[in-house]
Amino acid sequence: MSGVSDLQLEDLPGVEPHLISKLKRAGIQSVLDLAVSVPHELAIGDYEGNGIAADVETISELVMRAQKALTDSGILTKEFCTADEVLERRKSLVRFTTGSANLDAFLKGGVETQAITEIAGEFGSGKSQICHTLCVTANLSKGKGKGRGKGLDSIIFIDTENTFRPERIHQIAEARGLDSEEIMKRVFVCKINNSAQLEAIIRNLSKSIEQYRAKLVIVDSIISLHRAEYPGRESLAERQQRLNVMLHKLVRLAEIYNIAIIVTNQVQSQPDNFFGNSNSGADSTRASGGNIMGHACTYRIFLRKAGHDSRIAIMVDSPYHHAYDQVRFTISEKGVENAAAADEGNKKTLESSESGW
Repeated sequence: MSGVSDLQLEDLPGVEPHLISKLKRAGIQSVLDLAVSVPHELAIGDYEGNGIAADVETISELVMRAQKALTDSGILTKEFCTADEVLERRKSLVRFTTGSANLDAFLKGGVETQAITEIAGEFGSGKSQICHTLCVTANLSKGKGKGRGKGLDSIIFIDTENTFRPERIHQIAEARGLDSEEIMKRVFVCKINNSAQLEAIIRNLSKSIEQYRAKLVIVDSIISLHRAEYPGRESLAERQQRLNVMLHKLVRLAEIYNIAIIVTNQVQSQPDNFFGNSNSGADSTRASGGNIMGHACTYRIFLRKAGHDSRIAIMVDSPYHHAYDQVRFTISEKGVENAAAADEGNKKTLESSESGW
């Protein structure tokens, strides 16, 4: 990550000083900030009116120079490279355990970096519980991949639904026999109040990733505020475009910083499935966000309730997982774990209670 931070705008060849000054006034402080920018938005200004008042072609050229600088530094892959070179780069992936061996196997090793993993489901389906568990388990030295160090530096938790509970982090860590105080010091929480604030946080997220040395970013949830603030068909196009900009910024950050990004998503009714036309196992609901979410997210997982504590995870979309594969897990005081392990733990608790009567 230090290689990313070391590249400054002044290091780019052929960039006029007045353009550098304009970029910095617009919030672009480094080569990375420029490389992950959307040229059109940067040229004419975003929804807040922040821009550098330049033509799109000029800004596109600047963005391409920034991306080339990252490529020359080995941070980004070349435009054209062989499949074995891509495979070699993927060996730097880190996979973080979810706390459930079965769920990890379902994900082929855990939640991986350089990707966006979407977790969708109805309220109470376990989305936030997976996020809370990852705040604990991602700190363990169980990540798989050459990029894994002695431990995770930190986690960024962007909370848009007021779902984050430090007490839950403490409980999961204690139940797993871990140092809860140390783990909570590594979780940086950002409370979001409106969609404009969320867009601003994601737009400047690279600074927070570098500042906190984060390897995992959680957004719970990505769409709730926009659904509330942009209701109706007349505002659908603007809402989707705003969502599109945020997601593509996250995609670039995941690749450049080699971080894992988790976004939770709400569901919406799908009336045609009431008549048995669904083959996804998602019954009469589907993830919100439409094709924008579908195209931007690397892995799409749908959660479904299967009892009091049991949940089923369904792989809706993935580049190399089998579509509609399913796995069962459960939620306990340890967070996410194998259903069998939780059942055994509950059985032992019941037996010990009965023996004391």
